[in-house]
Amino acid sequence: MSTLTYILGWPLLAGILVVFIPQNYRFAIRLIALAATGVSMLLALKLFAQFQTGVAGYQFVQKAAWVEALGISYHVGVDGLNIGLIVMGAIVAFAAACVSWEITERQKEFYVLLLVMTGGILGAFASLDLFFFFFFHELALIPTFIMIGVWGKGEEKNYATFQITLYLTVGALIALVGLIALYLQAGANTFDIAELTQRLTANPLSVNHQYFIFPLLLFGFGILVSLWPFHSWAPLGYGVAPTATAMLHAGVLKKFGLYGLIRVALPLLPEGAQGWLHVIAYLCLGNILYCGLVAMRQKDLNLLIGNSSVAHMGFIFLGLVSLNLIGLTGAVVVMVAHGLLAALTFGLSGYLRQQMNTLDMEQMSGLLRRFPFAGAALIMAMMAGCGLPGFANFVGEVMVFFAAWNDFPLVTILAVWGAAIIGGVYMFRAIRKVLHGPFPEWVGAHAVDASGFWRRLPFALLLAVLLLLGFVPRLLTDKIKPSAENIVRLATRTGGSQLEAVKTVQDR
Repeated sequence: MSTLTYILGWPLLAGILVVFIPQNYRFAIRLIALAATGVSMLLALKLFAQFQTGVAGYQFVQKAAWVEALGISYHVGVDGLNIGLIVMGAIVAFAAACVSWEITERQKEFYVLLLVMTGGILGAFASLDLFFFFFFHELALIPTFIMIGVWGKGEEKNYATFQITLYLTVGALIALVGLIALYLQAGANTFDIAELTQRLTANPLSVNHQYFIFPLLLFGFGILVSLWPFHSWAPLGYGVAPTATAMLHAGVLKKFGLYGLIRVALPLLPEGAQGWLHVIAYLCLGNILYCGLVAMRQKDLNLLIGNSSVAHMGFIFLGLVSLNLIGLTGAVVVMVAHGLLAALTFGLSGYLRQQMNTLDMEQMSGLLRRFPFAGAALIMAMMAGCGLPGFANFVGEVMVFFAAWNDFPLVTILAVWGAAIIGGVYMFRAIRKVLHGPFPEWVGAHAVDASGFWRRLPFALLLAVLLLLGFVPRLLTDKIKPSAENIVRLATRTGGSQLEAVKTVQDR
């Protein structure tokens, strides 16, 4: 049995186990959640260490037929595209379980949903079958709606729950239509991504079919990713969500749509993709510039972080449209780095909200005096969000900018301006308002810094991985390179280059 099955299986099995534990056994429930996500994280780190660098094919593969008549099978495996996402997802899930001490009501139900969401996320990134790829995503998405609706905070909780449910349901349905159309037009009677890739490389879909299916996948996945202008659900939803939910969704689950575009849309629908590159390039500026300007106007720390998170999606889309090795590698690096960063910032804002009972930056100041650990971690996180060298975010963004320069010089200039100027303004403004100045007199003695091993562990862990990948990026980029080369080759093939692409797929 593949290690991947254990990585995604432990959280799901733990969720089932928690269902049968009495509600009042709170310590046991929390311990099971920590143990399951911790074991999953350790297995993912072991997987990352054992992954063979320089190999383009799938590793740690397991395949078992499920519905043979439709070509559906449980098929999991990793290559350079998803190895980093799986490790990042497992780390964020463990960190999310650690910070869930803030939940005091209906703890059993919360941890069940958290574990199901974790298993669904890891399953979605590990799946090499389109059916289970989509199924695991929905398995993770449904708990998101429930957790925000039940444990969310703020006066706009109900509106945010309705909005995020509506947007993400519509996006998932559009993507589903595109995936079904791809399955039917391929005529291969299989949902297996590797088999579909080989078949559609040898016998590409007609240009008309590609022009029909690619926009469905682009806008379906794009809504799930919060591509501008379909982004308004994200900042508000994250602003009211429980801390663990915001960490998992903003950090990990939102990358599902981007991963779907890289794994499915670009290589299987190359001519359809090439017709949309300029549109995507200018849409991503909406994320980078518009959402960055909106973030500058925020007075609530969570809304600032939420809009910043949406803005960072623009850099990933810019890497995708470059359609070259550096850009695609940079896009995957940004996906991993942003997942860690989003989890860190939402985790810290959740801790501050728990201590201060507010995230209004007009009421917060001088927190570095009372919260030296949490304050220092928040400064580092915001510096990472600005693209400060030394953090993994800088590596990915620089690669994206270099990759996009030749084909999209104007977009690249504006993107750099958005990252360096707009991003710097709202991040430094938040640091000045929240962490410096006199400490508010109205805050009682109950507000204390994160103390103890378990309170500090999730933040220290996320920061450590961001710094490690920032100082030694080849730990990740060398693993990404062979798979990214194949995707670029498949996504840029036209006419006579199809025979060469077929040989590449067969070699895999």
